[in-house]
Amino acid sequence: MNMQNITSVRDIDVSGKRVLVRVDFNVPLKDGKIENDVRIKAALPTLKLLIERGASSIVVLTHLGRPKTPDDQATRVAPVAQRLRELLNAPQIAVHENLRFDPREETNDPVFAQELASLGDVYVNDAFSNSHRNHASMVGLPALLPSAAGLGLLAEVAHLEPALTPPPGSVALIGGAKFETKVPLIKKLLALYSEVLLGGALANDVIKARGLPFGASLVSQTPVPADIAADEHLVVPTDAIFAENSSNAERSGLVVDIRANEGIIDIGPATAKLWVEKISQAPFVLWNGPMGIYEQGYRDGTDVLAAALAASAVPAVVGGGDTAAAVEKYTFDPSKVFVSTGGGAMLEFLVTGTLPGIEALRH
Repeated sequence: MNMQNITSVRDIDVSGKRVLVRVDFNVPLKDGKIENDVRIKAALPTLKLLIERGASSIVVLTHLGRPKTPDDQATRVAPVAQRLRELLNAPQIAVHENLRFDPREETNDPVFAQELASLGDVYVNDAFSNSHRNHASMVGLPALLPSAAGLGLLAEVAHLEPALTPPPGSVALIGGAKFETKVPLIKKLLALYSEVLLGGALANDVIKARGLPFGASLVSQTPVPADIAADEHLVVPTDAIFAENSSNAERSGLVVDIRANEGIIDIGPATAKLWVEKISQAPFVLWNGPMGIYEQGYRDGTDVLAAALAASAVPAVVGGGDTAAAVEKYTFDPSKVFVSTGGGAMLEFLVTGTLPGIEALRH
């Protein structure tokens, strides 16, 4: 995308100034403990740069979870602030309380944006993964202060742009659910990539649309457009792992042999083997979304592909929480494989080539 008229944090004067930094510290918490601090670590380069450049104070802005009340104890930022202090002990940094405690954040309320703006002199967006949201801290705030893109956001754009101009023979893997929300993305990828390999419930929708049996598998209520279903570059699993409803009984078999009371829970071993070959031989791989019902523990197919991608040293961009977690189990070359912090933001960027939070930085 055209990053003209967007200032880099490297080029904005912060000496002696109060800086508001929008980050995404929406980390998984369990019993008040952080389970994964990757998003906190991702913001450190920008925060360190601001300290080096003489910022007088840094106020970190983030949301955390979906608060049930305006003062939800389970989504207070205290554990996040504590972890940030452990990673970067800087007295000039303060973490603002969860932005979503105030409902005006998500409605992009101009008065709330003004209240936030009064806390600083300069605004930096280092929250790529939240930049698809039209929230006050993402789009209202940068209109009120001198603004810049953080190092993390700039890195995301620099790595995702090549995914929009992949070399011939490149492969995209898309998993997850809600086919109707993914139609623009899949259409775009089919025009750019040699093959689009579909896993998860998305594959079930195409299997159904192609007139094949799908048993009791999770499918969308909205039918797949006929032109997409008929596209031979859209590849679905030939075999799968099945599970009976309300049963622990699992088996593998050809997709066409699924029984009426079974649902597809993961790609099968033959599909995994074939897709490993496709990944390993591709000049570039784009991947977003798991191949099975990852959150219920059906991870084998996803993990086999993640291991192959890590071992192959093929240039790749990977995004989405479960997909990133799968790849990060393995040792990989970070100069080859870029793990995006964005799930929904990554997908929207791939469709539109920009995001509201990025456009708000233009001046």
